[in-house]
Amino acid sequence: MTLILGLLLSLGGSVAFYLASPHQLCLRQPWPARPARLAALLLIGGSVLPLSQALLPATLLFVLLTWLMLLLSLLPYLGALYQHLAREASHEPG
Repeated sequence: MTLILGLLLSLGGSVAFYLASPHQLCLRQPWPARPARLAALLLIGGSVLPLSQALLPATLLFVLLTWLMLLLSLLPYLGALYQHLAREASHEPG
């Protein structure tokens, strides 16, 4: 359970970091950069405690960095998909 909590906290941090980016595609305006990035760092940093209860330190580092790399690579594509689907929905005759 602590592993899932740690991964969810880092997921929240990655989403906050992405939504603070000026090039994010999910919102009309990005979140304010400084508070969102601070929240992202706190969430990602906070994920270390539950992960450390479930994993050894070297494994924790590997899992966390791999998970963050996956999320921060995937979120822009999900944002583009969201924007594409929203654009298609607004052009459908209704």
